[in-house]
Amino acid sequence: MRTVSNVGDLATFQRFVELCAGRSAQLLNHSSLAGDCGVSQPTVKAWLGILEATFLVFRLPAFHSNLRKRLVKMPKLHFHDTGLVCWLLGIRTLEQLRAHPLRGAIFETWVVSEIVKYRTNQGEAGGLSFYRDRNGAEADLIIERPSSVTLVEAKSAETPSSSWLQGARRVQRHLTTSSRPCSVVVAYGGDQLQQRTAGSLIPWDKLHETDFWMQEGF
Repeated sequence: MRTVSNVGDLATFQRFVELCAGRSAQLLNHSSLAGDCGVSQPTVKAWLGILEATFLVFRLPAFHSNLRKRLVKMPKLHFHDTGLVCWLLGIRTLEQLRAHPLRGAIFETWVVSEIVKYRTNQGEAGGLSFYRDRNGAEADLIIERPSSVTLVEAKSAETPSSSWLQGARRVQRHLTTSSRPCSVVVAYGGDQLQQRTAGSLIPWDKLHETDFWMQEGF
């Protein structure tokens, strides 16, 4: 990577990659990242381009439409490999991961990246975004199809909670139309597949067995 991109200060670049790992599943703020790393914003943008070109990270765009909502416009930063994220954050054991303050963000990145990779392999790379407005309504991932929309939330906890569906339900009310219904799915750290009135709860280890992100009208 250093040879291809002509990165001169390898130590600073390494620090930059580590800072990116700490921001996985968060809004991508070039100014904040540049300040914490001690480099310019153009340098941050160039280095992010390197990480994207080498398939280490990707940017998940914010949802946008003609809805009369004050939507967040910055993309989210995600890594393709959460094992690399854990290594960069100094996480070496399962116990460390369970107690880590970024466990939820790491789990969100894992869910989003697995869906991205699956859809890419199926030739369905587009139609993905996340939703967040200024009133606090958000969904970790939106999967758009010609005639339906699926909202995906990622929760690392093992015990299901009805409250997990509430945030996505707020978004659902904004996006559901007569021509394009909107469903809600929660991928979580437990082991029980549940179908509730408000949406579906899918265990993390069943994520690859459930092709909801490819089903039209799910």
